[in-house]
Amino acid sequence: MFYDRLEQEIKKAHRDGQSLALLFLDLDHFKEINDTLGHGIGDLLLKQTAQRLLGCVRETDTVSRLGGDEFTIILTELIDVSNIDRITQSLLKKIAEPFELQGEVVYISVSIGITLYPDDIEVIADLLKNADQSMYAAKNLGRNQYSYFTPVLQSAAITRMHIAKDLRVALAEQQFWIVYQPIVELASGAIHKAEALLRWQHPTRGVIYPAEFISIAEKTGLIIAIGDWVFRQAAQKVLHWRATLDAEFQISINKSPVQFHNEINNHSDWIEHLQQFGLPGQSIVIEITEGLLLDVGNNITEQLIAFRDAHIQVSLDDFGTGYSSLSYLKKLHIDYLKIDKSFVNNIANHPEAMALCEAIVAMAHTLDIKVIAEGVETITQRDLLLNAGCDYGQGYLFSKPVPEDEFERFLAIHQSVTNSP
Repeated sequence: MFYDRLEQEIKKAHRDGQSLALLFLDLDHFKEINDTLGHGIGDLLLKQTAQRLLGCVRETDTVSRLGGDEFTIILTELIDVSNIDRITQSLLKKIAEPFELQGEVVYISVSIGITLYPDDIEVIADLLKNADQSMYAAKNLGRNQYSYFTPVLQSAAITRMHIAKDLRVALAEQQFWIVYQPIVELASGAIHKAEALLRWQHPTRGVIYPAEFISIAEKTGLIIAIGDWVFRQAAQKVLHWRATLDAEFQISINKSPVQFHNEINNHSDWIEHLQQFGLPGQSIVIEITEGLLLDVGNNITEQLIAFRDAHIQVSLDDFGTGYSSLSYLKKLHIDYLKIDKSFVNNIANHPEAMALCEAIVAMAHTLDIKVIAEGVETITQRDLLLNAGCDYGQGYLFSKPVPEDEFERFLAIHQSVTNSP
């Protein structure tokens, strides 16, 4: 019925020389609500969402549910295209209001993609594809947003498709490699830690950085195998460096929320792998994002506790940019907070950024948590962070991420300088 209605409205718009807009809507975090509160509550939420959507548009417009938590809206007879913004903002506001569902109060938001006929494209199938792509662009903006389709989005979608295809063979063909960035103890200048960062040597595109492919690896599920490979590479390297450079050396690896939500809890395999190598848990730090703490369930809590029991430390990355509950910092035994580089960049020129860093350090230390500042690029930033009591720094002031052989040379030189009288 949706496709029939869209086809008829396109014919009418073409005949009358008018425009129409197709909106593609996807509820944010619906799956978490459906899984935790049950499908009955999820069904009620979908029904009430549909009623709210209908209340935001005219009777001449069409609201459809394609499946799951995906809806579409056809806005017809658009004399003034600027009305789309008003309607879309009304949709965002209305969906963000609390839902009361059988005694439960639930909050959600919605991401909306928008494409126009005939401005963007005239083929029905492509129109829906455009709206879908722009909806994902809205999600990437942080959810509870809307985004219009543009040719740039189309090009980016094609690029993502090629990356997803090439990712499927990248691991088997040994196209991945790891670089290491030192984490420096600010008070002494000593280096006992490094972060392992993934790189992809694409056969035709050259080096591809994680920002371009990690989200695609997460969507396709390939992040599970890739993350396992990174862990095993880091374990092998920390074993070598503990034997040759520093007996207490520690390597941090990033773990995606998708890896935590995977049905196969590979944390037990990781712990067993370290034991087989004769490595203590302290040799590895697991870095997680604040977003993971938004939907901490029993499964995630159990995995974090398992890491704690194995003495594997946990670091919370990009602290201050998300919405994590402070109660979880102690409950889940977080060992390190990493101040996001966006705050560090401004501490020399913006007093509020400096005050925020000082507050994070003070709060963390009260909870017996160490603090690592990311993106340290100047001596001034280092000194301000040191005076604020920050424990560690990481950034280009000390070293860019480098291959393992270069890191070994860097660390050997650094140790000789540090240890010289």
